[in-house]
Amino acid sequence: MEPVSVGLVGAGQWAESVHAPALAKGPHTRLVGVWARRPRAAARLGVPVYERIEELFDVCEAVAFCVPPGVQAELAVQAARAGKALLLEKPLAAGLDGAKRLADAVGEAGVASQMVLTFRYSAATKAFLERVRGIEPFGGYAMNVSGALHTIDSPWRQERGAVLDVGPHMIDMLDAALGRVTGIRAHGHPLGWVGLLLEHETGAVSEASLSMAARLERGSSHVAVFGRHGSETLDGGDLGYDVFPDMVAEFAQTVRRGGGHPLDARHGLRLQELIAAAEAQLA
Repeated sequence: MEPVSVGLVGAGQWAESVHAPALAKGPHTRLVGVWARRPRAAARLGVPVYERIEELFDVCEAVAFCVPPGVQAELAVQAARAGKALLLEKPLAAGLDGAKRLADAVGEAGVASQMVLTFRYSAATKAFLERVRGIEPFGGYAMNVSGALHTIDSPWRQERGAVLDVGPHMIDMLDAALGRVTGIRAHGHPLGWVGLLLEHETGAVSEASLSMAARLERGSSHVAVFGRHGSETLDGGDLGYDVFPDMVAEFAQTVRRGGGHPLDARHGLRLQELIAAAEAQLA
């Protein structure tokens, strides 16, 4: 398969340490350039830096985003309209309106899209979800607790907290394990501790606990599912950032083969709808 030429939007710490190395390493992708609001930071990535984002679009087939949600929602619309496949961070946007505009733009342009929901690309997660199918699940819970608000310099995370940042991961995992989430109830505070009660179209019920304000040396994440024939668990500590090469390989296949991907922008919009409902209740 011919490697997919990918342009990167964003040059922050996450882009430098995770996105750029994975895209540049290949063999499924080639990192051909970067655009960022801080060109000096972009120069550290070792690929051409473009002054105008349209110039980046001219040299690539696909665009990967590593920018705040509000910026992604705006610039990814431009990329979709330019006919570029999109590798999109979670959440899809800062708010529901932006997420709808982006998902609509992707649909109208007919371009491939895929969300960076890192849990889902792990071999451990895929094996876990396969085992869950055999126990006839009826309920479960997930937790994601860290001290990220004390260590990460990220204005949107500091303002919006756990629901917008780690909520997509945990809701998506419970959605995958127990069936499509159809209802959500939230209590707590996004800058402290949030509890979510999820209802699934299968009749299953699940709970999620989210916090980025704990004083911990190391964060913790965990998913457990219970059914009529047993239980299954997944420890998020087993999922390192080495999932990025697998994710990039799937993205390249999505671009080359067409037909879409289950974790596309429309899926990201559905997660954003649930997040928006939870945030409205917390407000």
